[in-house]
Amino acid sequence: MLMHPLKRGQILCTILACSLLSYLLTSTVPAHAANVANVANVAASSSDNMIVNIDELSSSELRDKIAAGTTTILVPIGGTEQSGPYIALGKHNTRAYVLARQIAQKLGNTVVAPVISYVPEGSIHPPVAHMRFTGTISIPDATFESILEATARSFKQHGFRHVIFLGDHGGYQKNEDKVAAKLNREWANDPGCRVIALLDYYRITQTAYIADLKSRGFSEAEIGTHAGLADTALMLAVDKSMVRTEALARAAKPGPQDGVYGDPRRATVELGQLGVQRIVETSVNAIRAALREHEEATINKHK
Repeated sequence: MLMHPLKRGQILCTILACSLLSYLLTSTVPAHAANVANVANVAASSSDNMIVNIDELSSSELRDKIAAGTTTILVPIGGTEQSGPYIALGKHNTRAYVLARQIAQKLGNTVVAPVISYVPEGSIHPPVAHMRFTGTISIPDATFESILEATARSFKQHGFRHVIFLGDHGGYQKNEDKVAAKLNREWANDPGCRVIALLDYYRITQTAYIADLKSRGFSEAEIGTHAGLADTALMLAVDKSMVRTEALARAAKPGPQDGVYGDPRRATVELGQLGVQRIVETSVNAIRAALREHEEATINKHK
């Protein structure tokens, strides 16, 4: 029986279409897979370049970053202390970590060390100041300074040119400054590395940020000096989960007996963002100025 010409043509077209599809699949899929792999590799490389916390890098990845010009490292310093009933004990640690990351990203060619969370908080026995409240951890000044010194020496050994202390707590600013001065004197004839105690990071929270809050009608008593409106607003802006907002909304005004100096009840994320912006912008500008000064001094020394 002869097949109708039209039906025979349809079968032939089907065979040709299947053959073409088979060819396309076998010839283009490997190329497509290679392209996908290349894109994935580029994305992974880009992701590595965006990482600023050395905790997230391998030793060889950090070594390669330093060799490629990432020679500034921020050392965030926090502290584990009470901040009243409505802010978690890790306030300074979280704040230092988050803000250091933002500063590093704006600077470029900068990475962030792990947070130093053990700091001087006063006498343990008998307890004074924050040590009177559960959860606060205190270490001697000399121990703290030894930690800072060993940290800076370690990073110099690995090839960093600038080691920058960012202290989120007012009580140990003098210790940061003391260690930086000691190491810079020791390394005066070896300009390869400089230690910077960036006191402006903390100072701006006690000056311009307070002025910003006052200009919005808040009193000095409400703004406070510890766990008050300014402190609580900053924490809300950095990590809201660290503030017990529901309990605070129902609370009577806390006081020194609670470990609070100020009134945190009207604190908001928006008010805290004023402080975050001040800290990040001031720190970035101060670091850039310090780095320029160091580079100029190094050039002049070799003339």
